[in-house]
Amino acid sequence: MKNALIVWGGWDGHEPKQCAEFFAPKLKERGFNVEVSASLEVFTDAAKMAKVDLIVPIWTCGTMTPEQSKGAVDAVLGGVGIAGFHGGMCDAFRGNTDWQWMTGGQFVAHPDNLKDYTINIVNHTDPITAGIADFKVRSEQYYMLTDPRNELLATSTHQSVSAPWTNGVAMPFVWKKVHGKGRVFYSASGHVCSEFTAYPSQLELTLRGMVWAAR
Repeated sequence: MKNALIVWGGWDGHEPKQCAEFFAPKLKERGFNVEVSASLEVFTDAAKMAKVDLIVPIWTCGTMTPEQSKGAVDAVLGGVGIAGFHGGMCDAFRGNTDWQWMTGGQFVAHPDNLKDYTINIVNHTDPITAGIADFKVRSEQYYMLTDPRNELLATSTHQSVSAPWTNGVAMPFVWKKVHGKGRVFYSASGHVCSEFTAYPSQLELTLRGMVWAAR
């Protein structure tokens, strides 16, 4: 059985505690042993990290010590998977370029804030997205800086009043990649926990990505 480590904290607006409590049993249903931590210090415990197969970060707008950052990044470089969503992974540590290089993207804006838009599946044969059709959501629509190495699974096309110069941009929305020996999965969905019950396709895609990323 594989071991998943959910680490939550940071900005309360993304409901990190609620999301951690929601995903812990979901991952258990997919065959994981799950540990939940509300401290980044867990990344400095080398013995613990050696037993982890999957990191799920749910931490927005935080800061890490150099030791915490090195522990997390080295784990992924060594083969531990990392999988997350929305600001909990790709707006987690704005000042940490090692983290951003690993995760493959960084949030920069969400024009018009909450809005209706469509998530467009662009890879229909990948096991993460197979059988999942395009689906509509109401959420923040992230505009991001992304790694050209990302293997793109889904996009969302921007249309906004506040940033009309972005209209028509098909923004990378869901991707996977490898960083060192570790697998990386990210979905920009998931502004608040209730989205995952409101949009079953979003939940299934995210869980499949977590399973894929695990060592």
